[in-house]
Amino acid sequence: MSVADLLSGILGPSPPVAFRAYDGSEFGPEDARTTIVIRSRDALRRIVTAPDELGFGRAYVAGELEVEGNIFDVLAVADQIQELRLGPRQIMHTLRLVGLGALRPLPPPPEEARLRGRRHSRSRDAAAIAHHYDVSNNFYRIVLGESMTYSCALWTEPTHTLEEAQANKHELVCRKLALEPGMRLLDIGSGWGGMLIHAAREHGVHAVGVTLSQSQAELARKRVADIGLSDRVEVRFGDYRDVNDGPYDAISSIGMFEHVGLAELSGYFKRCHALLRPQGRLLNHAISSPAHVGRMNHGRFARRRLRHDFTDRYVFPDGELHEVGTVVSGIQHTGFEVRHVESLREHYALTLRRWVENLEAGWTAAVHEAGEGRARVWRLYMAAAAVGFDRDLGQVHQVLATKTANGNSGFPLRPQFNSPTEY
Repeated sequence: MSVADLLSGILGPSPPVAFRAYDGSEFGPEDARTTIVIRSRDALRRIVTAPDELGFGRAYVAGELEVEGNIFDVLAVADQIQELRLGPRQIMHTLRLVGLGALRPLPPPPEEARLRGRRHSRSRDAAAIAHHYDVSNNFYRIVLGESMTYSCALWTEPTHTLEEAQANKHELVCRKLALEPGMRLLDIGSGWGGMLIHAAREHGVHAVGVTLSQSQAELARKRVADIGLSDRVEVRFGDYRDVNDGPYDAISSIGMFEHVGLAELSGYFKRCHALLRPQGRLLNHAISSPAHVGRMNHGRFARRRLRHDFTDRYVFPDGELHEVGTVVSGIQHTGFEVRHVESLREHYALTLRRWVENLEAGWTAAVHEAGEGRARVWRLYMAAAAVGFDRDLGQVHQVLATKTANGNSGFPLRPQFNSPTEY
């Protein structure tokens, strides 16, 4: 019994990639452009003791599995192991290969999040944000490019640069918020300052950004100072729940809402409503869970997926995605009037693929900055996310709302939001 024999019994005779194992056995098509290398018995232990995507992900992050070739090819195998449950025969074969130790779980790689305290408490939210964002600013520059913008870009042409596409997205948000010189903008989850800089430079606003990441805040302040906008842009290290210097004319929240959580959703929108002037606008840009995926995630499957999901443990601990209808209802229940909803799903798939390209092109430098395990987490996560958006397993929506006062929304009869080039 070889590792190749075991894999054949699990995956069937025609896997989409080739396999090469530590015992010298091989399995899969001879002309495959991608090979998964099983470097040690520990990889099998991971898969047996933590089935589905988590065991495979842990083995890859720990370096017990290697991918030679195209990371996107591996996701076809991930589809096959998503519901993997080894039968008695496969378990016996694994025991023969690995020994009784195959049934004893290995400690997870150190990159796995270990949060403590009440979910979405201030301290736990701060720890979750630090786990994800306080990795290395230079690491993120390698992945995100010079725009340092960690959210879905807007592609008027697939051949455009990432920086052009991110500028398109920021301009679209500014147009939806109807920003004008002298207005006050609050950007919740302001990251490395991309939206703040664009709004201040291109639309003349006075902008305040808030982030729970110390490293983001420090670099954002430097970027603002370097281009001479410190008199119009303020970056705060802190919680949006502590912002109390309204009213603002507009609020943008781009790629932060995923960290709020269903239990805090009402409080989040109430805080935004309180901080806006009458007729002020809110733009909430966030990843959404499609309704058909939500139907899949009920009952036993949902509980098991929550326990084993790779993204929750390694990328966005405590992150929660909501169906866009839930978001719209949550906004309106707190007194806003929703005026416009737009899906950018395909745009995020393109964005993530560019980030994967950047990471792979700068792999050596990325490993130096954040460690090989962390680089492996991001490579696997971003590739899987890109495929998920391609398949409509994930969506991203911009929801625009206004603080309508006495029936007056402040909106023209036919608002035009499009960026200078059609998209």
